[in-house]
Amino acid sequence: MTAAPPAEGVLVDRYGRVARDLRVSLTDKCNLRCTYCMPAEGLPWLAGPQLLGDDEIVRLVRVAVERLGVTEVRFTGGEPLIRPGLAGIVAEVAALTPRPRISLTTNGIGLDRLAPTLRAAGLDRVNVSLDTLDRDRFSRLTRRDRLADVLAGLAGAAAAGLTPVKVNSVLMRGVNDDEAPALLRFALDHGYELRFIEQMPLDAQHGWDRATMVTADEILASLAGAFALTPDPAERGAAPAETWLVGGGPARVGVIASVTRPFCGDCDRTRLTADGQVRACLFATEESDLRGALRGGADDAELADRWRVAMRGKRAGHGIDDPTFLQPARPMSAIGG
Repeated sequence: MTAAPPAEGVLVDRYGRVARDLRVSLTDKCNLRCTYCMPAEGLPWLAGPQLLGDDEIVRLVRVAVERLGVTEVRFTGGEPLIRPGLAGIVAEVAALTPRPRISLTTNGIGLDRLAPTLRAAGLDRVNVSLDTLDRDRFSRLTRRDRLADVLAGLAGAAAAGLTPVKVNSVLMRGVNDDEAPALLRFALDHGYELRFIEQMPLDAQHGWDRATMVTADEILASLAGAFALTPDPAERGAAPAETWLVGGGPARVGVIASVTRPFCGDCDRTRLTADGQVRACLFATEESDLRGALRGGADDAELADRWRVAMRGKRAGHGIDDPTFLQPARPMSAIGG
């Protein structure tokens, strides 16, 4: 395909996909040690000077919103709730014109305490990671006995109006792959929206094995044994989750099948890491540095141009099924979801 010149005002790649959803990692640190993400001892964290400051994050988000057509901003980590300036960042982004929709992906620890403040600052909703409802299993999976804190965080988010509260669950063979129906029942009982996510090759240990991954088909088969599911007639658009109505609706359950049912052709995301690197794809093996340009005195127009160039190089797909696929050197905790 012949590449057209970058369009002024948008982040368009050479395949015509326009990025309007920005994922911003606020830190690579986390207060859990999930076995499918990082080793028990943690990882070599980014040093303070490498991280973008609060003002730098807000400036780059402003460039994305005001100059590049971004309409949705999702703050991620690591664990974004441990970022001291989170509420202030949210408030400044909420004050942008046009105002983007603002969400947060979190493990939920401390969310019960922070939810009212974040809601007042302008946060619209949250996604909370929860892979099991069993306390012992949770402790083994995360290496921390914090299930009660996560459940409290979910309840606190709902009480503060950070809705719809979405729950993200990863199933692992021989670990928690029997919990799909229980997790859905829990979500239905509490008014949360559940999304199952196929385990992706983004672990720090590079131990991911497709043969042991629980697939979307397996998840749906497990759910179908306990619930009546019908395809959601609503237009999916660029949403990563394929959704089904539960019992005829209105409740829904989704599956994000990044590996077995990739949705790269409709992807509308661009990513900014905690150290100021643009990633055109979650599985990209290359990055474009905005931090250096920002600290070197670049004005907003130059930053926007650099971002456009970075997105022009986005590949057609992540290529997990290709024999030449290489797992990114950075793990999920350093990339942001």
